[in-house]
Amino acid sequence: MAFLNCFDMLVLLLLLVNMSFYGNVDAQKNGLGASFIFGDSLVDAGNNNYLSTLSKANIPPNGIDFKASGGNPTGRYTNGRTIGDLVGEELGQPNYAVPFLAPNATGKTILSGVNYASGGGGILNATGRIFVNRIGMDVQIDYFSITRKQIDKLLGKSKAKEYIMKKSIFSITVGANDFLNNYLLPVLSIGARISQSPDSFIDDMITHFRAQLTRLYQMDARKFVIGNVGPIGCIPYQKTINQLNEDECVDLANKLALQYNARLKDLVAELNDNLPGATFVLANVYDLVLELIKNYDKYGFKTASRACCGNGGQFAGIIPCGPTSSMCTDRYKHVFWDPYHPSEAANLILAKQLLDGDKRYISPVNLRQLRDL
Repeated sequence: MAFLNCFDMLVLLLLLVNMSFYGNVDAQKNGLGASFIFGDSLVDAGNNNYLSTLSKANIPPNGIDFKASGGNPTGRYTNGRTIGDLVGEELGQPNYAVPFLAPNATGKTILSGVNYASGGGGILNATGRIFVNRIGMDVQIDYFSITRKQIDKLLGKSKAKEYIMKKSIFSITVGANDFLNNYLLPVLSIGARISQSPDSFIDDMITHFRAQLTRLYQMDARKFVIGNVGPIGCIPYQKTINQLNEDECVDLANKLALQYNARLKDLVAELNDNLPGATFVLANVYDLVLELIKNYDKYGFKTASRACCGNGGQFAGIIPCGPTSSMCTDRYKHVFWDPYHPSEAANLILAKQLLDGDKRYISPVNLRQLRDL
């Protein structure tokens, strides 16, 4: 009887191995070709390492859980993988999108995708000037135009066009810095807020963003995922500098995010109507992150207020993560890695909803469906 059990187990194991093998072949056949990532520090994979800037994450303990680097910092503003990394992995992207400014962003490497995101970057060119250097969306798209020509050379014009249109996803995570490091910036932005109403400022953002997305479309981008602005009034930095309680968020910051998000939703609908052959998917980051913050214990976290790595105030929310920061021992129990950015554990939950979630969080299709269009 024991022999039969062992035999049965062996047969089952062989079946599972075969299923796994054929599953992998299928994943490769239908996998994502390239992931082109634009935006800010939420998805920067190391571009700011190559800039003279005050916004950098290539210092420990950032990246402590990033297996691909052996736990060494890469310039990602989190302890492990970003949402861009996780989504690419799950959709069958062969390698992580390489930072555009990295020396190895050449040759066939770029066919897995390129990351143009920059910590401190925004939709508006003035955003992030406090950091001295950063790459805003206009320049990120200028950089993509360089990549686009390189892909023509690698594949030939006809195949390159098809590769970009059918096998590539363009993800854009931007807008938070336009509020945090522009309109809401303490002291420096007071003049701007007196001279420009929130409506007018958001008008500027939407006008610029429309032009930026249209430029990408003109370079053959067809599959887009656009993240809205999260509940920026709830990040540890905002809670700390405003001396709030654990369950409170900064009202003005969240109101501005919601106001912008409503306009962004209209813009995405407009682009879907007016740009033939394109699919613009809206990722409802605001509601996703707010759900995680409000019900953190349900997801296995012990805090959604305190940064795991940071210093200052009751939520470790003033001084960014660096070698002299205090760091929590249970990184997977914190929604926030540092005063501004989610932990890898939070990114895993957010990525799962974007990949397979319903229309509350990602619409008109989720990212797995977008890949297969």
